[in-house]
Amino acid sequence: MKHSRLSGYLCLTDLLDQDLSAYEYFQTLPTDVREELKREDSITTFDELQARAAHLRQTGPLG
Repeated sequence: MKHSRLSGYLCLTDLLDQDLSAYEYFQTLPTDVREELKREDSITTFDELQARAAHLRQTGPLG
């Protein structure tokens, strides 16, 4: 379900459930990156998902 005031979804889970491209991209990420993204769960757009995943891949999930 899209949030009425934002261009994104309510949370990462909602984004992955509703956006096939985001889901497919998420599945290609390393397990540790996926787990960190799930813990944050504040990502609401595919662009945010890609940016945060890129950052985690550069710095490491706990960095």
